[in-house]
Amino acid sequence: MLSKLGTCSRSQAEQWIRAGRVSLDGRVVRDPYHPTLIDRQQVAVDGQPVKPAECVYVAFNKPRGLVVSAADEHGRATVYTALAAAGLPWLGPVGRLDKASEGLLLLSNDTTWAAGITDPAMHLDKTYHVQVAGQPDAAALAAMLVGIDDAGDLLKARRVTLLRAGEKNAWLEVVLDEGRNRHIRRLLAALGFDVLRLIRVSIGPLALGELAKGQWRQLSADEVEALDARKG
Repeated sequence: MLSKLGTCSRSQAEQWIRAGRVSLDGRVVRDPYHPTLIDRQQVAVDGQPVKPAECVYVAFNKPRGLVVSAADEHGRATVYTALAAAGLPWLGPVGRLDKASEGLLLLSNDTTWAAGITDPAMHLDKTYHVQVAGQPDAAALAAMLVGIDDAGDLLKARRVTLLRAGEKNAWLEVVLDEGRNRHIRRLLAALGFDVLRLIRVSIGPLALGELAKGQWRQLSADEVEALDARKG
């Protein structure tokens, strides 16, 4: 209920509820799965009424080395470390990028909108520019489209284009319409290629564009609507 109101993440809401900090219509609730009618019941945290937060939608150019997590058990810097001085409300990541990956990351407190974007059934295209060691030939690119089985996961690309090649490495544009954990890295490793850099450059119609590394901007109303699965 608290995450749907845009107040905090689901995990944080569960912690608050189990700690007895949350009440419904004045009665403390300790069950995170207690049925709630948000539009009819008054939710409070530490006795303070909670109102639906204004929806915020942010595009962030994630630098390499940041963890996409609110807190890291190993003390590593997170995307929230980079956004700490921005004065933004609580925002949850819309999908993930691993620590070594870079590029476009969406964050929002609109959990319904976020769920639509990350729903595998939507098959929303995500485009990456990937630098690999070596020079993939036509057969390797074709193999990426066919896919491989890795620990029970079918890993494949929707589209692959060779952008440019040097003597020791090459840049590929890889488009996925679904994403498993370390999808591109695992796929390329199975074909004998190490990933040197991986940059997400677009999600659906939204491009990273000229947004500088480590910087963020709010999405326009048109951009939010273009990504909204409910509008499809």
